[in-house]
Amino acid sequence: MSLCYEVAIFDVAESNIARVIEVSLLLFKEINADTELILDYKILQKTNAAEQLCWQLTWRDQEAVKFVAERWSSYPSTPALEALVGEKHYYGHFSSLI
Repeated sequence: MSLCYEVAIFDVAESNIARVIEVSLLLFKEINADTELILDYKILQKTNAAEQLCWQLTWRDQEAVKFVAERWSSYPSTPALEALVGEKHYYGHFSSLI
């Protein structure tokens, strides 16, 4: 099994941060409902820009990422999350070299 790591950085109005965290956690549960695809996650806040949040996700493998991408719009929490998130600064997947 080759883990896959995701980094996503996006803007969120400070008044919506608590709700984005709540919806993110719901979404992670929805994604993992049938089988564990997200093995670990962190929701981080930029130290010098409170309105920037970052997801760091550890996926089971690249196939899990593809599986979820194909079903993204079917998760019940997706519309709420997308409505709360502003500009998306960065989104990418990585695999470990060591």
